[in-house]
Amino acid sequence: MCGVALFAALGFTNSAISQTYPDKPIKLIVPFPPGGGTDIVGRVLADQLAKQTGWKVVVENKPGAGGTIGLDAAAKSKADGYTVVLGQNSNMAIAPSLMSALPYDPIKDFTPITLVTASPLAITVGANSPFKTLADLVAAAKKNPGSLLFASPGNATVAHLTGEYFKKVAGVSYKHVPYKGTSQALPDVISGRASFYIASLESSKGPVKSGQLRPLAVTSSKRHPLWPDVPTVSESGFPDFQAGTWWGIAVPADTPNQVVARLDSEFEKVLKTPAVVERLGSLVPLGQGPFSRELAADRKKWAGVIEAAGIKKN
Repeated sequence: MCGVALFAALGFTNSAISQTYPDKPIKLIVPFPPGGGTDIVGRVLADQLAKQTGWKVVVENKPGAGGTIGLDAAAKSKADGYTVVLGQNSNMAIAPSLMSALPYDPIKDFTPITLVTASPLAITVGANSPFKTLADLVAAAKKNPGSLLFASPGNATVAHLTGEYFKKVAGVSYKHVPYKGTSQALPDVISGRASFYIASLESSKGPVKSGQLRPLAVTSSKRHPLWPDVPTVSESGFPDFQAGTWWGIAVPADTPNQVVARLDSEFEKVLKTPAVVERLGSLVPLGQGPFSRELAADRKKWAGVIEAAGIKKN
């Protein structure tokens, strides 16, 4: 009898929560600095969510350690639906295989809401770089092993792993320099202090459009419609080389089911809005199921890449 009463009380509480939610601002944690690809995606989502619901949505940037600082903050937040986080395969699928002291479990500590978008990566150089093609870059790395500096948005990011994977495939050597996101890496890449940069297309397209960066290759299986004249890595002499990144919305584990369902419903509407589709440019399967499956598949994939490349946990 007590169990029935408790169940009924919990059901009433959850129902009451779902009817009043939200009654205060929702915080969207973006685990990278302003100006990069993750920040751009997060602000597009936050703006449209606020516009269509009338909710107050506040973006909070918590950068550092490849996005894991922000994910950790989200995991430790109260599970009431007022903290959501924009995760990425870097800090949800890759970090567990690279970081021995990862302070959260991407599976146990979060409830997935939905995938948001996906993007290939771009290998870029400063506009004044002597490297005009990926072949030029590889030739320089072979001529002077260890002399080139490869910049990424941070340790344990998909860009970092892609750079390590390419190093192995190309049979070259260069040094990795991690930054806290695109905005901090750009000055060194543009000036030439860093030899080349790997990041999502979303992070790279602005600096490329403004003439600060020059793309050498993209990591997708086919040329990207945004840059039809830029070859793929596969076309550039490394057959079947592919890599990419995705973003997804998650909340702390144990967030009430009714709140999860409401967020799922509202974010699905956001992601079907024509302006958002046009801005983010990639349609992905929506909902909790596809997000969970993608996370599991990517963890397995990148764990294999890490093992094959001989990369040790930090």
